[in-house]
Amino acid sequence: MLYRMRRLLASLFIRANVATILIALTVYVLSSYGFLRAAGEADIVAGENFFYWLVVTASTVGYGDFSPVTPQGKVIVAAWVIPVGLSLFAMVITKAGFAISEFVHRGKKGLRMTNHIDHTVIIGWNGTRTLRLIELLLSKTNGSAAEIVLCVEADIENPMPGKIDFVRVESFSHTESMQRAGLANAARIIIDNPLDDVTLTTALFCDRLSPNSHKTAYFQDENVGDLLRAHCPNIECIPSVAVEMLAKSSLDPGSARLHRQLLDSTYGMTQYSVEYRGEAPLPVGELFDHFKRELSATLIAVRRKGVVKIDVNPGLTDQVSQGDMLYYISANRLDGKACFDIKSNEEGVGTCLPN
Repeated sequence: MLYRMRRLLASLFIRANVATILIALTVYVLSSYGFLRAAGEADIVAGENFFYWLVVTASTVGYGDFSPVTPQGKVIVAAWVIPVGLSLFAMVITKAGFAISEFVHRGKKGLRMTNHIDHTVIIGWNGTRTLRLIELLLSKTNGSAAEIVLCVEADIENPMPGKIDFVRVESFSHTESMQRAGLANAARIIIDNPLDDVTLTTALFCDRLSPNSHKTAYFQDENVGDLLRAHCPNIECIPSVAVEMLAKSSLDPGSARLHRQLLDSTYGMTQYSVEYRGEAPLPVGELFDHFKRELSATLIAVRRKGVVKIDVNPGLTDQVSQGDMLYYISANRLDGKACFDIKSNEEGVGTCLPN
């Protein structure tokens, strides 16, 4: 009988939900109050004392400032208030601990829904390369943990808990699980998978689910990137440049280190971009002088609005119009300093705002 009773209580504890616990606590409080009032315990059941005494007694803290004085009250406390209260107290603490543990576990396993807006989603896992990518992104966003969500298929836990959010999915084209990464509200999506065919299908899926975000896809085979660009011209395809970089460094020693520094925001001068939104066109030479003299930055390239090709080292007399993208080298991304007005020779006013 004792064994069956223990099994029954264990089963009730496991199946107990929030509603059940609240009902049990309500019954316990009301019945304890009724029993003690009937036993004549006036001091304990006083409005300003009862709840305090019940919590202290049920949790076995027992300060002793209030205690039953009647024989009936002592029996009620010993047989009902303490054993039942201790059981309920343990149940509440244990359930709360389970809930917190489950919440943390789901976050580490990538099973929790994210609710970010204008964040960065990294899709794919490449070990140390992905970790390095995250470090570079965090350095560009001042280490903001809420801005990056890593989405993987691999059976791993969050590799950088506390710094990024983590989502593990069944497939990169599975709508329900991919929604946990908040693709629809993402500002940037980076797709980097070891297999180009997976990258291709993932990019097509993301273009449908998040058409307004800036999407970047890395391909080992440039032909696959060209195929994606033909169907989704707004997706920026990044080809592998390992062979090209090897040839460049052999002819011009130090090229690999130069390119790494231009891309790496953790040290030295780095390449950034800014969109020109001036009311009137300006010559490149005037912008170049202002960037160099006033902002300690070097203007290196211009991409015309609606054009894929980038004009590196443009002529000083070339005109920059509203919507063109300017690429420059600077120690830091131009923020407030990049918002400037320039009086052109034609008395027009141009304003550059950070992208």
